[in-house]
Amino acid sequence: MITGVVTASREPITHIIVRDVNGQEHQYEAVVDTGYTGWLTLPPDVVAALGLSWRERGGAILADGNQALFDVYNAIVVWDGQPITIPVDEVDSDSLVGMSLMYGYELLMPILDGATFSLRRIATP
Repeated sequence: MITGVVTASREPITHIIVRDVNGQEHQYEAVVDTGYTGWLTLPPDVVAALGLSWRERGGAILADGNQALFDVYNAIVVWDGQPITIPVDEVDSDSLVGMSLMYGYELLMPILDGATFSLRRIATP
């Protein structure tokens, strides 16, 4: 199970562990974003510090209708105790955990300052 906290600014924050090019684990805060369909975003300075390998160029249409282009990298993250390789979108903003990473999990989140939320693995078809 994965847990996090709802902040006073109404952001659900969890911790994500990402391995660098040498296999060292680094922990970062990330916002759980149910409106983001991708896997994970990380800012450029974190991508560079981790030495992630470039995968491709990506694009998305943002909530305001604008199109964004960005680089996509491969990363090994430790998700619910298991290492998995996922695509990471390099975006100059807060780190986001998206719906693709949360797929197969149930999000239980009380919307209260300081409340603890959880992501619990469920059976998938």
